[in-house]
Amino acid sequence: MTASLLRTFLALALLLAAVLAGVAIGETAIEPQVVLQVLANKLWHAGYVLDPIDEGVVWNYRLTRALVAAACGAGLATCGVILQSLLRNPLADPYLLGISAGASTGAVLVALMGVGGGLVSLSAGAFVGAMAAFALVILLARASGSSSGTGQIILAGIAGSQLFNALTAYLITKSASSEQARGILFWLLGNLSGVRWPSVWLAVPVALLGLAVCLWHRRALDAFTFGSDSAASLGIPVRRVQVVLVGCAALVTAVMVSIVGSIGFVGLVIPHAVRLLLGTGHSRLLPASALGGALFLIAADVLSRTLIKGQVIPVGVVTALVGAPVFALILIGRRNAR
Repeated sequence: MTASLLRTFLALALLLAAVLAGVAIGETAIEPQVVLQVLANKLWHAGYVLDPIDEGVVWNYRLTRALVAAACGAGLATCGVILQSLLRNPLADPYLLGISAGASTGAVLVALMGVGGGLVSLSAGAFVGAMAAFALVILLARASGSSSGTGQIILAGIAGSQLFNALTAYLITKSASSEQARGILFWLLGNLSGVRWPSVWLAVPVALLGLAVCLWHRRALDAFTFGSDSAASLGIPVRRVQVVLVGCAALVTAVMVSIVGSIGFVGLVIPHAVRLLLGTGHSRLLPASALGGALFLIAADVLSRTLIKGQVIPVGVVTALVGAPVFALILIGRRNAR
């Protein structure tokens, strides 16, 4: 077995183990053997006699949470790698473009204002809002007329985020009851409680597609490490690659936010941590960051269900509580290494 195949096998085994742990650990512990028997019954009709409640919890609740958490973490971490490489900004992450803020506004419009006449779901409204925010950021960047593309996008993203955050706060203040406001704010902080199999069929293919597109352009991302001018001198079609990869990052982030709400620090912390371990080569950085993001968000989801007995904490709160100190340690370590 070659070293590449061995690494791939070990990564898949680690991811599978994390998913099984995410299913087994929760408010009520379920034996790993029971989890495997449920999977055997559902996938291969094995015929094990199981408690219907345990079977429903494993298949319809915990497994979907673990799979969506893995897809969301992998997608956000991949987007963080893209943006940090293209913009040459170590603080860039998927929320830099204002996509999360636009998704929040779209969700609130559907939930409170009845946009779509009941035919548009909360996730669909969030997705439309996210794409609208991305379009606004691109328009603002082009209207600035500056020659610095990265500076345009960063500043436009900040402006778009502030605008859509203000719109969301205004809509909640004006139209939401106390119960509606509580539910919406919980979703905006990152919520995996409502995900079911339709969310899995959306999140997993999008995360895999985003990773595949980025791996296809891994050589171009390596070239962008030295700047767009250096990439152009190496024969990289700079403008086309920027449009494709930034559009890919926007789409993946929009889909993930439309499903689970705003979850921060995954796209910021994971790429930094992986770079410290593996270096800057994107052929290794991209898949390792995707794996790290998946493992991180599965662990955060488990903590969100177990830290407080009988209560679920928004997973975005857990990622911030863990991610902020870890990122501070990374920054201190980088300073001391200079």
